[in-house]
Order: sequence, then structure tokens, then C-alpha cells
Amino acid sequence: MAQSALITGATSGIGKACALLFARNGYNVIITGRRKDRLSVLEKELKKCDVQVLSLCFDVCDRKAVFKNLESLPKAWQSVDVLVNNAGLALGKSPIYEGETKDWDAMIDTNIKGLLYVTRAISPFLLKRKKGHIINIGSIAGKEVYKGGAVYNATKFAVDALTKAMRIDYLEHNIRVTSICPGKTETEFSLVRFKGDAQRAKTVYEGYKPLTAEDIAEAVWFAASRPEHVTINDMLIMPTAEANTVYFHHS
Repeated sequence: MAQSALITGATSGIGKACALLFARNGYNVIITGRRKDRLSVLEKELKKCDVQVLSLCFDVCDRKAVFKNLESLPKAWQSVDVLVNNAGLALGKSPIYEGETKDWDAMIDTNIKGLLYVTRAISPFLLKRKKGHIINIGSIAGKEVYKGGAVYNATKFAVDALTKAMRIDYLEHNIRVTSICPGKTETEFSLVRFKGDAQRAKTVYEGYKPLTAEDIAEAVWFAASRPEHVTINDMLIMPTAEANTVYFHHS
């Protein structure tokens, strides 16, 4: 049977790019997301690669929905070779003293708890086979803080710590754990962060060439396609024009 990948947050951006790249390389793909219409469109696109596709519509923040969907995977889909924990978001860019607490909750519930729920639900399948690869999508924001990013930074620092700890926990079970950490990547990320303000979102990427979702998907694929005795622990990927979270070269 072909290998399979489970990708969360697959309806746009990095998740969608990963799903397409894995399918093009012959992987059967489980795609998850909150938007059923987008899942349906992506499923049709992936099937053109002559692979099997399973679409699961749920929010990773919803613990009951995560376990209901993933614990009851059809037997043919339980041999997950690669889990890409991609679902995540940033909301707002206010200082702590002006922050919206509901935005904080959404970031913590998605970026940390959602990743944990999905990983926990899939783990029995990985442990049974003593084989698999967990790839967490982190961020430069989990390496360095920046103005207006405190809670998002905190969630991505948590992802970085969780990835390191997971690497230890899964070590004796022959399960690889990788963190892929992008710098500025032009997706719907900023549009979501600024709650649909397209003009403000556009300014984030002006004056330099940001990364694309496909750039990050290629890094994910590189990590996943190494021989089983090789693990890419951590990969930080930046646009050439970005030195860190503060310094950019704008042409």
C-alpha cells in the first residue's frame, strides 16, 4: 500500500501546498480543515494525482471532534506515515495591554492545544507500528519575539518546546519528530491576523520577496523523504530579504 500523510489545516496556504506535494509524490492523503467547501475542492484536485484521499471536516480546537474523527479512522487509513501539524493562526497585533482575550484563546487553542489533541489521537497508530514521522509547523516567531506578537510568539515558542520534548518521548518508538519554522510567508496568514483587512495584510509583504507556501511544503517534503535513519530535527527558513523578525531589506 502507498504511504500516507495526515495534514491539518489543509484548506489553504502551507497545508494545501503540503497536501498537493505529497499527493504528487504518490502519498495517499488525509486532509483536515474547518471549511467543508474548500476540503471538497482540494479533494478533487488531489485525486487527479491518482491517490486516495480522505477528507475530515473539524476544528482542531474541538477536542471531542478531533478524537471522534481520528480515533475512528477506517482501518485502511490507520497506517499514517507522516503527520503534518500545520493548523495554526495569529490574530491581532496589539500590545498585551490592548489585546483581545478571545484572540488569545483562539491562538492558544489552535496552535498549542490543537496540535496536542491531533498528535495524541494519532499516536496509538504510530506506536503500534513503531514507525512514523511527526512534522510540526513552527515559526521564526517561536525563536524570536517581536512587537505586537506576544501571545502568538508564546504559542510558537510552545510548539518549539513541545517538538523538542516529543522527540525525546518518541525516541524509543522509532518515530521521527521535526520542526519546520518559516519566516515571512505570503499566504492567508496576514489576512486572518488582520481579520479580513486585505489592504493591511498586503503591506506585510511589500518591498521584498517573501516565501511561498510551496517553499515551505518543499522543506516539509525534504524532511519526510529522508531515509528512516535520518531525522531533520529543526529547520528555520527565511526569505533572503529577512534577517530576523525585525530586520528586512526592502528594495
